[in-house]
Amino acid sequence: MEKIAIFVDVQNIYYTVKDGLKGQFDYNYFWKKVSNKNVLLETAFAYAIDRKDKKQIQFQNILRGIGFTVKLKPFISRQDGSAKGDWDVGITIDMLEVAIKVDRLILLSGDGDFAILVDKLISMKKTVDVYGVPSLTADSIIKSASRFVTIDKSFLIQK
Repeated sequence: MEKIAIFVDVQNIYYTVKDGLKGQFDYNYFWKKVSNKNVLLETAFAYAIDRKDKKQIQFQNILRGIGFTVKLKPFISRQDGSAKGDWDVGITIDMLEVAIKVDRLILLSGDGDFAILVDKLISMKKTVDVYGVPSLTADSIIKSASRFVTIDKSFLIQK
């Protein structure tokens, strides 16, 4: 039985699916797609920003209900009006730590900064699947992945 771990860059998936496909990502559909009787899920992390917003809290609770461990980082608003709240370092550390326990790592993000991480994991003889919206996913991470899975309209919440 193959051991897998899932890592979701929630902000990246939210914006790339919204902008690229004009919809909302269906985490239930994704979960069913990757969970089957031939895999053992070691862990599933969803990395999000904590804005203390009621809708976001509901969404985070939905993720927990599906089976994700939700990791939150405070939203930081700078004096110049810009904002900060990315999880790149946290995702990287978690993926490297979990890699020794699993056969395949699944990353949902189109962020090219992760290409170096994916290369490292593959050099450790791990399989790394990357899910992303092609038009908004960096070529570097697509090329680095063991397998790139296109997030298309089938991954959207059907209204």
